[in-house]
Amino acid sequence: MTAPIIDNFKEFTQHIDYSLMNNLSSDPDATTDGHDHHSRQVFSGHYVPVTPTPIENPEYVIHSKTFFKELGLSDDLAFDDDFKKAFSADLSSVPSPMHKFGWATGYALSIYGTEYTAQCPFRTGNGYGDGRAISIIEGKFKDKRWEMQLKGGGSTPYCRGADGRAVLRSSVREFLAQEYMHALGIPTSRSLCLFTSKSETVMRPWYSEGSNSHDPDVMVDNLVAITTRVAPSFLRVGQLELFARRTRDSAHPKAYEELKSIVTHLIEREYKKEIDRNLPFEKQIIELAKAFRLRLTSLIANWMRVGYCQGNFNSDNCAAGGFTLDYGPFGFCEAFDPAFQPWTGGGRHFSFFNQSKAAELNYEKFCSAIAPLLKEGSSEFAELDQMQKEFEVSMQDELQKMWTAKLGLTSFHPELFQSLIFLMIETKVDYTIFFRELSNLPENIESLSNSFYAEVSQDLNKKWQTWLTNWRALAISENSDNTSEVSKRMKTVNPKYTWREWLIVPAYQNATRGDYSLIKELQEVLNHPYDEQSKEVEEKFYRLKPNEYFRAGGVSHYSCSS
Repeated sequence: MTAPIIDNFKEFTQHIDYSLMNNLSSDPDATTDGHDHHSRQVFSGHYVPVTPTPIENPEYVIHSKTFFKELGLSDDLAFDDDFKKAFSADLSSVPSPMHKFGWATGYALSIYGTEYTAQCPFRTGNGYGDGRAISIIEGKFKDKRWEMQLKGGGSTPYCRGADGRAVLRSSVREFLAQEYMHALGIPTSRSLCLFTSKSETVMRPWYSEGSNSHDPDVMVDNLVAITTRVAPSFLRVGQLELFARRTRDSAHPKAYEELKSIVTHLIEREYKKEIDRNLPFEKQIIELAKAFRLRLTSLIANWMRVGYCQGNFNSDNCAAGGFTLDYGPFGFCEAFDPAFQPWTGGGRHFSFFNQSKAAELNYEKFCSAIAPLLKEGSSEFAELDQMQKEFEVSMQDELQKMWTAKLGLTSFHPELFQSLIFLMIETKVDYTIFFRELSNLPENIESLSNSFYAEVSQDLNKKWQTWLTNWRALAISENSDNTSEVSKRMKTVNPKYTWREWLIVPAYQNATRGDYSLIKELQEVLNHPYDEQSKEVEEKFYRLKPNEYFRAGGVSHYSCSS
């Protein structure tokens, strides 16, 4: 029997089940009412109860009809006054069993495998965590557990002195990007809804109009907004690290117990189907490491398949559930460049083709975080160590499978692949348009010219034609001369429509003036990235990046657009 559609907020709250707050421990120094909004050290406990801070004069911007349907929610619910209050951070009158406070969590930070505490204002690591992300709901919808988190819901003990707000610009980006990633078939946090304030603003550094500056060059007054992101959980590798560090340092008497309980909770929340809970706990730890490695290597290969660059893939931005999390300094590669990095603070180590190495170092931190739960010298301890050492091989296997599928082949051909990469770099091709046009199995290089950003010399044209002829013959022979089947299969892994920042910018700029139409248009296009859409859509969204945007601040590169 089909479950009834949820169309009012009271009914919505009846699906709440706070497993994290019910099964894990709160900070013993926390307030009982959740009014805990100033930066301070949190020495123990898995979470801090926090009341979110409502935004002034909230206005509906958009919700995800796709995700509402998955949750069994009526679209009308997005316009319900009680729903609007709760998801613009006003929990003062929510009905039972919903609490009038949410929760924020602490986590540790490792950047490219190196542990840091300097980002914590106390230099201890006890003040680093969810500074403006407050979870307010956890529950079951259509028999699946979800956690709902307000991004920009006000300050928490982890705010490090900041205001706890998110601006409309970054909120629009995150809302659209999460649902686009889902439409691409890549595991990700999801977008529920987006509300903005009609009057509350905050100052942020950004780029002046026409600026080619590397760093923001002006302070801009921004409307604040709250986007609600949703995931099975928001447990991060950095969270496990925090409790492992405390265990190693014997920071308090319950440190080991807190590490064990959060890992147990992770298994229950994220790996319930893969791990037999009747196994001895040490065996569950090994199964967890296996499952996470499989998810993480697959995730990175899929990021690279579609041109996604995380930009800041620290351990605290690495979901322990193996999905895409934290859409701040991200971007999608247009003109192909293995060193593509849209975030000005990211560095080459977090660039497009280096994401697999960043993932390996995050996996190393994951393994070191769960290692204290195993007896040193045991067979399980040795097995965990071996799995960590084999990450690079597993990662390369996933990448080769991805490139094989992207090229419509049945086996990986290293020389053919390397030749292609060199040609793509030399020619400066559009990553998405090139592979989509290649999916038509063209015979002549002219058919791919609409993906080239520059004129191709006669010599380079000959190299391209040789490569194309060799690749096409191989693809056809490996697939029993069934060209239509090869083309069809390639188009399921090579999207036609990608995220193009220069098309997103007008959407959030218009939104500051109360015009949300372009956001909704982009949502519709990006919800069907593999489809052939209308001629009007193709002319507007399937085209090369205009030259003037290649060095434009806030478009080709940007600071974390908070």
